[in-house]
Amino acid sequence: MYSHIMVPVDLAHAEQLQKALQTAADLAKLYQASVCYVGVSASAPSSVAHTPEEFAAKMEKFSQAQAAKYQLPNVSSAAYISHDPTADLDDTLMRASKDAGADLVVMASHVPGLLEHVFASNAGYFASFSKISVLVVR
Repeated sequence: MYSHIMVPVDLAHAEQLQKALQTAADLAKLYQASVCYVGVSASAPSSVAHTPEEFAAKMEKFSQAQAAKYQLPNVSSAAYISHDPTADLDDTLMRASKDAGADLVVMASHVPGLLEHVFASNAGYFASFSKISVLVVR
């Protein structure tokens, strides 16, 4: 049913992604699908990485850790650099899903608050405008 699963990852909040990561791993095992973990960062130094190269290396390390944790044979990572990740995140993730050849995106979300009633969350936007299946995990 699914052959390429994409999982957007925020390395600064990886501990809050456990349900989505588990769900993606379970689906990957069920359908023998590959998993691509995608991260988006700025080129400026941050609390996660000081350079784009360091960010890419941390994404690769994260994907390999997930492969070991969930016994996934076919994982990869993709690191996207944006001038303004906050503003460009939705478009960057759309592009990443095409680049990865994803046919399913498993995204973590949070409990909606007042702001989400005015502005769409990233997961809500992605699910609304993506041409592929999206599973939003709360």
